[in-house]
Amino acid sequence: MSTVRLPPGPALPRAVQGAFAVAAPLRGVRILRNRHGDAFTVNVPIFGRAVVISSPAEIKQLFTARAEDVGNLERNLGRVLGPGSLFALSGEEHRKQRRLLVPPFHGRRLAAYERIVEEETVRELADWPRGRAFPTLPSMMRITLNVILRAVFGAEGAQLHRLRALLPPFVRLGSWLAVAPVPALGGGRWTPWGRFRQLRRDYDTIVDQLIAKAEREDLDARDDILALLLQARHDDGTQLSRADIADHLLTLLTAGHETTATTLAWAVERLRRHPAVLDRLIEEVDTGGSEFRQATITEVQRTRPVIDLVGRQILTDGYQLGRWRLPKGYSVLVSISLIHEDESLFSNASAFDPSRFLDTKPDLYQWIPFGGGTRRCLGAAFANMEMHVVLRTMLWHFTLAPTGERGERWHSRGVAGAPGNGGRVIVHRRTPADAPHRATAPGARA
Repeated sequence: MSTVRLPPGPALPRAVQGAFAVAAPLRGVRILRNRHGDAFTVNVPIFGRAVVISSPAEIKQLFTARAEDVGNLERNLGRVLGPGSLFALSGEEHRKQRRLLVPPFHGRRLAAYERIVEEETVRELADWPRGRAFPTLPSMMRITLNVILRAVFGAEGAQLHRLRALLPPFVRLGSWLAVAPVPALGGGRWTPWGRFRQLRRDYDTIVDQLIAKAEREDLDARDDILALLLQARHDDGTQLSRADIADHLLTLLTAGHETTATTLAWAVERLRRHPAVLDRLIEEVDTGGSEFRQATITEVQRTRPVIDLVGRQILTDGYQLGRWRLPKGYSVLVSISLIHEDESLFSNASAFDPSRFLDTKPDLYQWIPFGGGTRRCLGAAFANMEMHVVLRTMLWHFTLAPTGERGERWHSRGVAGAPGNGGRVIVHRRTPADAPHRATAPGARA
C-alpha cells in the first residue's frame, strides 16, 4: 500500500460518532471544522472511515477526477431506489443511462412543463388559509409531487391517484433507510425494511401497468418522460428494460419531489424574515422580471442547502487529493454547508443576501446544492424552473406577513433537512390596490 496521509479527526467510537451525526449533522461538521480544519476524518456507520472535505480546490479536484481514480459511492440512495437508478450506476453504464435522461429536462420540453407547475400551484394556493399561520412544507410537497407525476406520466388516472398515496410514505421511509444500516438478515415483514420492500412492490405493479398502457398508445403524441424513455435507444439500438425504466422514474419522482419542495419551504421561511428582499421580489413579479428571483433562489440554496453531503469513492490506492493521500476504498464526503459558509468565497456568508448573485452566476465547484461533476443532479434545471414558477405565482396572489421570530431550526428528515416548523407563513390575498400597474397574470407571460 502507498503511504497514506489522512486529515485528523475525532477518536470517538464509530457508534458515538454515528449517533452525533444523526442527532446534529450540521452542528457536528461545524464543530469538527473548527477543531480540525477544512478537512477531517470520521468513522461513522454506513460509510465507515471517511474523509470530509470543504476546500474549494479539493472539491473541484474530486468532482473532475478521472473515472478510473474516483467513482460512485458504494453506499448511496441506490440502495433504496433500485439497481437501475442513476445513484446506483457507475462508469460507462452511468454515462450511457444519464445521456438518455438528459433530453426531458432541457430546452423546449422543459418550457412545456412550466404550464403544469403553474396549474398545480394555483390549485394548491386556492386552499391556503388567510390570516392565520400554517406550515407551507405540506403544500409544497403536494405541488411538486403532482408536478412530477404529471410531467413523468402525462395523464390522470387511477394509477396516478394510487401513486399520490404511495409515494409520500415511500419517500419518508426511504430517506431514513438510506442512511441506516441494512439488517444482516434483511429484515422481516413488519420491520421498516420489510415495509419498504412492500411499498416498492406496490410501486412496481403500478408502473408496470402504466408502461403497458403507454405502449398501446401513440408515443409520438405524448411529451411526458415515460413516453420519452420508452422511445429512447442506446447507441446499439437497444431499449431500456422495464426494470430500469421503473428505477429511473422512481429516482425522478423522489429526488425531484422532496428536495424542491423543501427548498421552497425554506424560501418562505427566509423571505418572511427579510422584508426588504420580499418587497423587491413582489415589485419584480408585478413588472414581469425574474433576475432578482433567480438570485434569491440561488441564495436560499446557499444558506439553506437541503442535502449537506455528496460523496465519491476512491478507486486507486494512494490517490493524491490535495494535501491528502487516500487508500483505495475510502469514501470522500463533501460538506455543502461548510463550503457555502466559507468567508473566503462568500463575503459576510452568514447573511441572507440575494444581491451577491445579481449579474453573476455561481461557481459550480463552490455553490453545490446539486452536487457536481458528472454526477451533478440531472434535474437541476427542472427544479430551478419549478421554484421560479411557484414563487412567482405565490407572490402574484398573496402577500406574506413578515415576522421578527428567530429563523426556523434545521430539522433532519433523513437524507434532507427541512425547516423545523415547516416554513410557517401568514398570507393575505393581494388586491388590485396592491399592484395597480400590473397588467397580465404570470401565466399569460409564460
